[in-house]
Amino acid sequence: MDRLTEQLDFNLLKVFEAIYTEQSISRAAEILHVTPSAVSHALKRLRERMDEPLFERRGQQMVPTSSCQRMAPQLLDTLSQLKQLLQSWGKFEPASAEQHFQLGISEALEGLFLAPICQRLTRLAPHSRFTSRRFGRDQLERLLLHRQLDLVIDVQMLPPTAVQSQPLLEDQLVVASNSERQSLTLKEYRQTHHIEVSSRPAGRVLEQYALDKKRLSRHVTVRCQSYQAALSLVAETELLVTLPSSIALSLEQHQTGHQIWPLPLESGAIGIHLYWHQSRENDPALSWLIAQIREVFAAS
Repeated sequence: MDRLTEQLDFNLLKVFEAIYTEQSISRAAEILHVTPSAVSHALKRLRERMDEPLFERRGQQMVPTSSCQRMAPQLLDTLSQLKQLLQSWGKFEPASAEQHFQLGISEALEGLFLAPICQRLTRLAPHSRFTSRRFGRDQLERLLLHRQLDLVIDVQMLPPTAVQSQPLLEDQLVVASNSERQSLTLKEYRQTHHIEVSSRPAGRVLEQYALDKKRLSRHVTVRCQSYQAALSLVAETELLVTLPSSIALSLEQHQTGHQIWPLPLESGAIGIHLYWHQSRENDPALSWLIAQIREVFAAS
């Protein structure tokens, strides 16, 4: 084993991590910014040194073998700690740092907050890169632990124990309509057909929680991926869409043909939170990034 440890290349471990988390040669190559053939070659070297196949191809996926599945979590946790040690070595200097920060954010929030975030970050850290990515909430802890994402901005939720969070702002739900009604009652809201917005193909959306508390239902005709698309559809139909007021006000500057009404039932505040993995609590680069994003939201 000592001889194996001496032979192992840190870059090979990075390739292993990317294939394990993405279960795809091509997606691993995208993350590592190399060609798929380079990833395949690295995997071949890793298999030879480990004397184990590690992954099996099933269709388009690279599925871990049973022994790989058993040992990978401990290896990736150790690799994460090593990365943190190397990245936190010395003081973080944003003006000269050449770092790649990856931010998980939904499409709806991206349109509202990404521009001011990037304006601040690129001004203060001009040599670093910033990527905005979609993510699955069921993968939140894994993506943060293995540094596929550095931070996540999302609605308030109960995160896994190892994930830390801070509130960024509170919002309220409103309703967009193209009709010239003088008000919007709960009866009208329930009887009108609706658009619901989510990047997921199924599952509850924000406003559904408020309806479920009151044991109320409504007619959903369309489900789409962005509030911008939903408001375009609202302007041409009799459909309603329920959305956070900050997003409605932001998009209202660019689109016309709809009115904004308060949601005609008590929904409580919608919290927008920042999430990161507790293993990076002492990472100065991440601490700096958190502080900058908090400044952006404080000014919004």
